[in-house]
Amino acid sequence: MTALDSSAESAIMNVSKDTFYYIHYGGNTMTDLIVIETPATPAMPIQAHNDDTLIGLWLHGKAESSKRIYTLDVDRFIKAVNKPLNTITLGDLQQFSDTLTALKPATQARIISVIKSLMTFGQKIGYIQFNVGAAISAPKVKNTLAERIMTEEQVMSMLALETSKRNHLILRLLYNAGLRVSELCDLQWKDVKPNRNTGQITVFGKGSKTRVVKLSQATYQELCSLRNESPDNDYVFCSRKGHSRLTSVQVFRIVRDAAKRIGLNSVSPHWLRHAHASHSLDRGATIALVKETLGHEDIKTTGKYLHAKPDSSSAEYLPV
Repeated sequence: MTALDSSAESAIMNVSKDTFYYIHYGGNTMTDLIVIETPATPAMPIQAHNDDTLIGLWLHGKAESSKRIYTLDVDRFIKAVNKPLNTITLGDLQQFSDTLTALKPATQARIISVIKSLMTFGQKIGYIQFNVGAAISAPKVKNTLAERIMTEEQVMSMLALETSKRNHLILRLLYNAGLRVSELCDLQWKDVKPNRNTGQITVFGKGSKTRVVKLSQATYQELCSLRNESPDNDYVFCSRKGHSRLTSVQVFRIVRDAAKRIGLNSVSPHWLRHAHASHSLDRGATIALVKETLGHEDIKTTGKYLHAKPDSSSAEYLPV
């Protein structure tokens, strides 16, 4: 290669992905043309050959309840567009979004978020060349958390009016431990252990994460009183028709019926988890402690309970 003097101009043209042409200009005359061969970049191994493989890889490791919902959402999308995911255009996605307007905003937002997540994953593993999902936003949803936080009096009334020993403990554990309904249903006696003057439960929760929750002394004693001689591998809450585990649907009915007794409608087990977070923060628990107890991924999630019940407002400074 001829050495460059200080007045020469140089340029490099990449005319193919594997070959560079180095051009040396001296004034207006090209004085050198040197071809430099460079190693080819290894191609990414193909991770998925069809939509079914892509979806299977994307769902791997997700909670069973999430898999069921996400699969329904994706099936709805694929049937609507009627074409392979690696050929989806932005127009296809926008037209599909327009078909969801009759659904609740929260449902619309979830479906769009699910499709965006799938498309992003597809691009990451090389199945989808362009992630058109990145160009569309999920609908904004009103935060209705404040509407779903019961008062302490309402929770105590639900417990007081529940005559079934098993159902009373279900309500109490959902509230005292802040459990998700799936976590309650999966609880086995081997997960229940003493902890000094009270006890604790080991919870296998969302995102396949394990956490240990210390119970109040009264809740632990009530839990132990239900066991009798059940072996470690038995579920804590079994169906009355056999030894099978209680289902989420059955727990929903138990909570719904308990709420109706005190005049509340459309109450789900998650309302008791909301109540745990809100009431414990009101009583002085740190936001970090509540986060760990509930198993929140991000402390911002726990912080929503503070915003749902603010301690003060500028309205207090007005004359009316």
